[in-house]
Parts: sequence; structure tokens; C-alpha cells
Amino acid sequence: MPENDTMQNFLTELHRGSLTLAVLGSLREPRYGYALLQTLQEQNIDIEANTLYPLLRRLESQELLTSDWDTSESRPRKYYTVSVKGKVVLAQLLIEWGNMQRSIEDICGKGEDNGKDQ
Repeated sequence: MPENDTMQNFLTELHRGSLTLAVLGSLREPRYGYALLQTLQEQNIDIEANTLYPLLRRLESQELLTSDWDTSESRPRKYYTVSVKGKVVLAQLLIEWGNMQRSIEDICGKGEDNGKDQ
């Protein structure tokens, strides 16, 4: 496997693991799918619709999100928000994220070159 493909695979794995946290964190206020997609992209979270919508359905089936249809407009929209269970999971994930970030900084050398010249 060429080096570029290996790096892309590592980035994909890192990205995939971070998306749940980003989605839960973005849905503290109700948002419909396309608005959430735009919000994430504006925050430089690289996600496609064909990744986001299955993730939303999975998180809803895991009872981490709730949804409601708004049919007051000409185009019905499904609004998602974090459930009580989802808020607990989000809080736990944020703690774990912070712990992992600190551990990685300790291992790799916080504030050091971090391999930029390599």
C-alpha cells in the first residue's frame, strides 16, 4: 500500500471516531439534517450527507438522539436533538476525549515539533 493510502486510512479512522462526538455536541439545540451538515462543515468537520444521515439514524436507534418532524413549512423537516441518555454519553465522551488528548500530548511531547520536519 502506498504511503499516501496508509496516511489516508489513518485519517479516515481518526475522523470516523470523532464524528459521533461532533454530532452529539452540535445537537444540543434541535437541527434538521441539512442544517447540521452545514454547521459541521462550517466548523471544518469534513462529512458528507451519505455519512451523516446513517449516523443520525444509528444514534437515534441507540436512543442518543430524539427527532421530531416539523410539517409547518412547505417542506417537512426532521429535527434532531440530543436525548437525556445522549447528554450523559456526550459528557462521558468529552471526559474521555480530554483524557486521551492529554495522554497523547504527554507521549508525543506537548508543544514540540510533533514531526513537522519529517
